[in-house]
Amino acid sequence: MKKRKFIFLLAAVLSLAMILTGCDAGQKNTAKEKLKVGFIYIGTANEPGYTYAHELGRKYAEEKLGDKVEFVVQENVSDTDDSIVPVIHSMVEQGCKVIFANSYGYMEYMYDLAQEYPDVVFLHCSGSKSRENMLNYFGRIYQARYLSGIVAGMKTETNKIGYVAAHPIPEVIRGINAFTLGVRSVNPDATVEVVWTSTWYDPSLEKAAAISLLDKGCDVIAQHQDTTGPQIAAQERGKWCVGYNCDTADIVPDSFLTAPIWNWGPYYTEQIQKVLDGTWKSENYWGGMEDGVVALAPLTKNAPAGAQEKVDEMTKKIISGEFKVFEGPIKDQNGNIKVPEGTVMTDEELLSFDWFVEGVIGTIPGN
Repeated sequence: MKKRKFIFLLAAVLSLAMILTGCDAGQKNTAKEKLKVGFIYIGTANEPGYTYAHELGRKYAEEKLGDKVEFVVQENVSDTDDSIVPVIHSMVEQGCKVIFANSYGYMEYMYDLAQEYPDVVFLHCSGSKSRENMLNYFGRIYQARYLSGIVAGMKTETNKIGYVAAHPIPEVIRGINAFTLGVRSVNPDATVEVVWTSTWYDPSLEKAAAISLLDKGCDVIAQHQDTTGPQIAAQERGKWCVGYNCDTADIVPDSFLTAPIWNWGPYYTEQIQKVLDGTWKSENYWGGMEDGVVALAPLTKNAPAGAQEKVDEMTKKIISGEFKVFEGPIKDQNGNIKVPEGTVMTDEELLSFDWFVEGVIGTIPGN
């Protein structure tokens, strides 16, 4: 009898041990499970430009977060239709719990799908709509554009500067205006002529747009495009260029002056880490030069004398908050005061920019 009780007790202990061991193994497996993070890009990740800058940020996060995260990347997703919808469905099916998307045109689709997938964290670049599980993020690249305008304004000899622009949305208009204010802060006689391409990524079309501006006598070409097409056009004509997104001095060494550039790595790392820690909240982000998310690429040997000193001076003032790019008085193209002296445009006004400042030549489609 005692022997039977002992065997029964031993079996019970062994069963309990197996159960506990199984639970422990399950917990360890869960702990080792990687967080899947999706990145949706409008362009190609390995070509210098807008998407390339985001990819550098993703790689930075990958390096910092090590084996905690697994990434799923989809390139060349159009933002002019619903192409993003099946991509997001696919990423969710693959187990992605965080999804970044880097183009303005994705916003409406992402906003709807965020409601469909409440357990997924969505982060949309440059938009304006948010939910409890979706935020918008961007940087005050207009600060760096202002600085690049200073360099262009000091470099031009014809006082004609060309600007190859993508789509007539507030982000692009804001950049053109900031650049022009920078130009005219050092050269009040200079003008900035705008040509629209209605593209983000079309190297040949964007290069052709730059050529049309060069044909009009522009000797510096700036851009809000994802390709180096406008910069290549400037170099082939023996003129100067201001790039965008990343430093492309190695591609157009004889033409490149500087460029407003992005540094997404720290932001991407921070947001993913918050998800890992369970502390993520939907908080829209619009950081500036003080955060390091935007900056000006180093000035090259092509930059005019005195430009570095002026850029350094204004950079310090921007970072300290002493200088605001859109502080009045600011006039529109027709010479009307739009921002009175002593007044600074609000973020809401900046995010809905639909007019050009004095010194810009061109119209805004749809206005």
